[in-house]
This record gives sequence, structure tokens and C-alpha cells, in this order.
Amino acid sequence: MRRQFAVGEEEKGAFQKAGMEMDLFEYMRTANMEKEAPLAARMRPRSLEEVVGQEHIIGKDKLLYRAILADKISSVIFYGPPGTGKTTLAKVIAGTTSAQFTQINATVAGKKDMEEVVEKAKELQGMYGKRTILFIDEIHRFNKGQQDYLLPFVEDGTLILIGATTENPYFEVNGALLSRSIIFELKPLSRENVRKLLVKAVYDKDRGMGAYDAVIEEDALDFLADISGGDARQALNAVELGVLTTSRAQDGKIHLTLEVAQECIQKRAVRYDKNGDNHYDTISAFIKSMRGSDPDAAVYYLARMLYAGESVTFIARRIMICAAEDVGNADPNALTVAVNASLAAERVGMPEAQIILSQAAAYVASAPKSNSACIAISEAMEEVARSGNLPIPGHLQDAHYKGAAKLGHGIGYKYAHDYPNHYVEQQYLPYELTGREFYRPSGNGYEVKIREHMKRLKAEASKQ
Repeated sequence: MRRQFAVGEEEKGAFQKAGMEMDLFEYMRTANMEKEAPLAARMRPRSLEEVVGQEHIIGKDKLLYRAILADKISSVIFYGPPGTGKTTLAKVIAGTTSAQFTQINATVAGKKDMEEVVEKAKELQGMYGKRTILFIDEIHRFNKGQQDYLLPFVEDGTLILIGATTENPYFEVNGALLSRSIIFELKPLSRENVRKLLVKAVYDKDRGMGAYDAVIEEDALDFLADISGGDARQALNAVELGVLTTSRAQDGKIHLTLEVAQECIQKRAVRYDKNGDNHYDTISAFIKSMRGSDPDAAVYYLARMLYAGESVTFIARRIMICAAEDVGNADPNALTVAVNASLAAERVGMPEAQIILSQAAAYVASAPKSNSACIAISEAMEEVARSGNLPIPGHLQDAHYKGAAKLGHGIGYKYAHDYPNHYVEQQYLPYELTGREFYRPSGNGYEVKIREHMKRLKAEASKQ
């Protein structure tokens, strides 16, 4: 049995929590791990003021910021891509709360680990009136049974749950747990935020790499801020590797150049500024390649965007728009493919999402094209803007509300299913627009069938 060491009050305060002593070996191990931890871990903010980014949830007027400062945190789920600060926020909460903070990782923890946490939480609550916050990293890795086990203890306040996941919690976390938690979605860090973190990491002598007397060149800084795609951990890992493996120059300093940055992050610099002309040029070429039925070019420009760290959500949105605008009813399945690809890419995440987006882009590019639906809504919007709210024909108006029949609403309406082919001619457009056409099916793909079908319906109805 490991022997407990008696220590002075000052040392005891550093590793005593809620009346329970941590043994000296554990304390020393934790202290050494903090010193030898990777740069990304050492640079984690210790307070809310040090957190960079995520202003939409931890701005000074936001709910989460106020709850952390007031030590009134309730069960929450942090959802977002890797390196956006999910664990960081949990650590900040740990440093500011008076509650007992316990962390487990769902990839290695089992039911026994959770049972131990629950028992200790009950003891603390019963003996000291102290709350327990349980942080579960990668909570989506827990199966339904494991998540169900936590439910009653979250519900009765034994545990305050903080879950972190890169997967959509609405798919991966039990509905019962979700209903008892507030979901905060973390966004990829902005280029400026990543840049700020990198500068601090290179020159900070306390927790960063400042003791190595390194300098990072502007183009290397810009490259890492761009290529990381909002993942601070990836960018910091590259900086650490660069500093530790690069020889000193004649001036005695370690220079992190663009070449060093490219090598450390294992990606070649692609000229792609998300806020500049090249961004718009690339997405324009991508869309025009799909519209122009060139799947090879579409997949190539897709690869350029993905390689440069473009948002998967942004790309999927453009594919969906192209499926509706440029394919339309020439192949109605194109929009189904695009929407499903968007949902699947969001759920799966990179790198596998690139396969899903490639399938969707190739399908939309290869599909027969028609912009008839796009023209139809454009002309209809122009008509509404020009003529305003023209009277709706009386027989189409709602006849169910009180007094409608006395006003003549719905009188004379012909129920289409009572007629051959489930079609009957009657005035649907406002009378002022009689004979006006907005949707004119093209001669491509499925719209050929739509055009023939509508022509046949009208011809047969005119014979009756």
C-alpha cells in the first residue's frame, strides 16, 4: 500500500481537494507532467480572460461567461471540431469553480470508473455539501448503456456533466442527457485568433517556447494560421516541432521559416487566402465546373479547397445550391444527394468527409442540367415585387374558418382527385396573371418527362 506523506500547509493546499489528501507521488507526477506536457497543453488558458476566440458563447455578456464567473455552471455539452477549445473551457471551469472537478476520457473509461466517480460525488455532497463536476472527453464514445447510467445522477444533481464531442450531439448523445444539458457549439478559431496564439507560444518564456530564443517569420505565421483550419492544437504542435528540430542560425536564433512550417505540418503552402481573391476564384471555379458538367475539374477544385482548410460546411452549402440552381428537376435526386452529403460530412468530419463531398460534387457535375426552377422563382419574385399582393381567386381561399362560407371563400373549388388523372383545369393564379408561365421545364433529363406529363394532362382535360 502506498504510504501517505505528511506535508506543510502551503504544500498541502496545492494538492488537497475537498478534505481528501492526494499522495505526494501523485502530486509530483502531476507537477512533472505539466512541465513536460506538449506546447498545446501548456498554452491552455488558465482563466476566462486568457481564452482566445469563441466570443459567441463566452463573450462578457453571454450566458456561459456569466455562469462560470458566478460558479453556477449547469450540465453542458461542448460540441465542435478538434482544437477549438472544448477541453480548454472545461479546464477553465475547473480552475474557477468551488466544485470538485473530475475528468475521464470516454475512450478508456468503463462503468467501474463512473461508479467510483459517483460514489465519491455522493460522499462529497453528503459530508461537505460540495458539488462534483464530471468532465467526459469524447462523450460520443460512450454507448447508450453508459450514458443511461449517468442520467439519474445528472438529474438529481449528484453530478454536473460537462461533455465534449467532435460529433453532432443530436446524433451521438442520448436525448435524455441532451434535454438536461445546454449545448454550446464551438466554431473553428479565426485566422487572427490562431495567429495570436502562435505569436504568444513562440515568445512566451513562462509556458511557451520563449526560452529557446526562436523567431517566427511572417509568411510562416500566416501559413500556419491559414492551413490549420481553425485547429489551434495542430498549429501549436507544428510550432513546437519546428522549434525543437530546427538548428540555430548564425545569429544564434532558431528561425521558423515558411519551409520549416510546411515541413512540420506536412502540407505544402497553397495560395488560398480565405478572405482574398483566390478564395472567391477557387469557389467560383468549383461551382462553374459543376454547372459545366466537368466532374474532374469539380473534384480538383474541391481538393484545393479542402487542402487549404476550407470549411466543410461552406463547401457542402455550395454543392446544395448548385444542385437546386443548376440541376433542378432535370435530376431531382441531385438535391437529395447534396443534402445527405452535407449531413453526412458534418456527422463524420474530416478526413472522411472529403469522400462524401467528392461523391456529391461528382454527382451534381455529371447530372443533366436545368435552371428552369431558378428562372421560375426569379420571375415570380419580380412579379410579386411589381404587382404586389394580387387577390387570390375566391375558390382557392380557405373555407374552414368561421364566416368564410358567407364570404364566398372556397365556393366552386374543384378537388383534383375527383377528376381523371387527378387533374382538372381551373384558375390557380390570380386572375390578373391568367396565362402567365413561370416554370418552363427544359428539354434535359427528368424535365422532359415533366414537360410531357403536363402537356398530356392539359390535352386530356381539354377533351372532357
